[in-house]
Amino acid sequence: MEKLTLVVVFLLLASLIQPLTAQSGCPGVRKETWPELLGVPARLAREIIQKENPRLTNIGNVQNGSPVTQDFRCDRVRLFINILDIVVQVPRVG
Repeated sequence: MEKLTLVVVFLLLASLIQPLTAQSGCPGVRKETWPELLGVPARLAREIIQKENPRLTNIGNVQNGSPVTQDFRCDRVRLFINILDIVVQVPRVG
């Protein structure tokens, strides 16, 4: 029983560590999320993202709650904004 407990604990810890060590699925993209841009005007957020990652050429504004496609693109970041043009979700590559 003790061995089973240790195995379960090991698997749980491994599942927590794996996302931290996972590599980007997009070659050349150094940063994939920008949590520091929450609450920032969309125009400034776009400039910061483009400066940090010039390979991201498709950075668009989307009204929060609007439907979007589920396809993944390595050159795209969506800025989910409110009616005041403020970023309300963490921008991420995809």
